[in-house]
Amino acid sequence: MTDFLAPSRAAAPCRSPLDLPAPAARPEPPALPIYLDYAATTPVDPRVAQQMLVFMTEKFGNPASTSHGFGQDAAFAVAKARAQVAALVEAPAARIVWTSGATESNNLALKGAAHANRARGNHLVTVATEHKAVLDSMRRLESEGFEVTYLQPQANGLVDPAAFEAALRPDTILASVMMVNNEIGVIQPVGEFGRICRARGVLLHVDAAQAAGKLHIDVERLHIDLLSLSAHKLYGPKGIGALYVREGVRLEAQMDGGGHEQGLRSGTLPSHQIVGMGAACELARLEMDAEALRIGALRDRLRDGLAALPGVRFNGDLDRRIPHNLNVSFADCGPLAERLPDIAVSAGSACNSASAAPSYVLRALGLGDALARSAMRITLGRYTGLADVDHFLLQLRLALR
Repeated sequence: MTDFLAPSRAAAPCRSPLDLPAPAARPEPPALPIYLDYAATTPVDPRVAQQMLVFMTEKFGNPASTSHGFGQDAAFAVAKARAQVAALVEAPAARIVWTSGATESNNLALKGAAHANRARGNHLVTVATEHKAVLDSMRRLESEGFEVTYLQPQANGLVDPAAFEAALRPDTILASVMMVNNEIGVIQPVGEFGRICRARGVLLHVDAAQAAGKLHIDVERLHIDLLSLSAHKLYGPKGIGALYVREGVRLEAQMDGGGHEQGLRSGTLPSHQIVGMGAACELARLEMDAEALRIGALRDRLRDGLAALPGVRFNGDLDRRIPHNLNVSFADCGPLAERLPDIAVSAGSACNSASAAPSYVLRALGLGDALARSAMRITLGRYTGLADVDHFLLQLRLALR
């Protein structure tokens, strides 16, 4: 097996993003518009962008062309970034496969595992509130003859481990559960699901796009076989992601070409984007605890302010959730996001924004059309300040008059 940690020569190491100055705090009063849609995407951290620029303009070689220094420098940087991503999820670096993002990672994990393991069984399990990249992949597999069980969450958005275990059958080969829901921010008990799957010989895939950089993830401790990651959800660039593949797990490649990434994902590696994802993961690993405390305090202030408004309903469990997310509905008022021109918030998930239908996630929690249509997802992040939260609450109170 290819050892991705062995570059062809010892190139001059890149500076760590931690050697660069930290981003400046937002001045008060807040600059408008205010961004509160960090679950949709995050800005690239300036420390990450500076790392990327070097591999766009100076060290621009193809990491597969290692017969000269340009390619060798790129190969060294790719190996370093692979180790940085792996460290964020406590995985061996050689088990990280580069993709174009979490959507591709989900497709490769689900279709690749289903096709490679079909001789063992024909049944798959997932949750009705998963990201579209999982649900649509499952529907494609159904069209190929696989059977899929879609678990319904409880009213708080969480899946009961007993119901999960009951859904597994002797012919179940794969289950897929996202760690943090992209709309309501709840944290699923994936460790319990992993223990159940491992005991039953079922592969567990976890979409961690909304969890990485916010929660500590240890793929071995949680018994995860396949884990999807995305750079642009943790202050890295768009267009790059990764899939952790546990040793011994068989996948069928979904893209043909030059046999890159152990034959699992062909295509020239975008070294500048990979460097950006590695730097973003390093920053997240070292700073997420302090960041979570700061954002948690802002979330508490936001939650208290929202709770004082008339007709407010919080969607999703309020305890078992990441501090960055609040999802609320407002009785008898219709969509509110469009009445807040200076505030960037989401009326649903970015993956479903083209649809005028009520959120399928909220419908799965039992909300009627009116409450689902009035829902607002408010997500905080690295550059959210106290003045941003207070201004948002002020504008929301005015919009509700």
